[in-house]
Amino acid sequence: MARSRLNSETNLRLLEEGVSAFLARGYHGTGIKEVLDRVNVPKGSFYNYFKSKEEFGAAVIRHYSSCLGKKMGDVLGPTPDSLTGLRVFFAQLMAEFEAADYMGGCLVANLGGELEGSEVCRQALSEAFAAWQGGMRDALAKAQQQDTIRKDIDPGELADLLIHAWEGAVIRMKIERSLAPLHQCLRHLLDDYFKPR
Repeated sequence: MARSRLNSETNLRLLEEGVSAFLARGYHGTGIKEVLDRVNVPKGSFYNYFKSKEEFGAAVIRHYSSCLGKKMGDVLGPTPDSLTGLRVFFAQLMAEFEAADYMGGCLVANLGGELEGSEVCRQALSEAFAAWQGGMRDALAKAQQQDTIRKDIDPGELADLLIHAWEGAVIRMKIERSLAPLHQCLRHLLDDYFKPR
């Protein structure tokens, strides 16, 4: 029983270090030995957890996606309405970006441009975007029921627009070292375009 628990804890530490390393240096700029050294795992043990760096990359993407979904769920659950929940969720992401000195951004978007040659990772990225879009869609559909956003556009389309605009704003945030593009994105979408018609 203790061995199983140790494996589970080590696996989680590898995934979390993978997220940090990929955000800081990208997939191709991160060596497996570097991740293993930071988690204090012998190199030969890596293959007890993952068949290859590519499989590790896909697992890291799924872990990041799961954490993002949990974060969104934790925020949306206790808020009085979905629109307020989305504002709090994005505010938390911005606080994390600012605390990291505008480095990193969104792992899924970062790796999306770097891993087009890996079908295993591409599939994990596609699933991660679909999960994020689904969570946004559900929150926006609830906001439509609560009459806090417009109802004349499908919530899935609104979710796509919000995610696409947000990801572009994250790129500008990293370039400009400023949250201004993110504030502008949310102001124009949540406060203007999504406003009930």
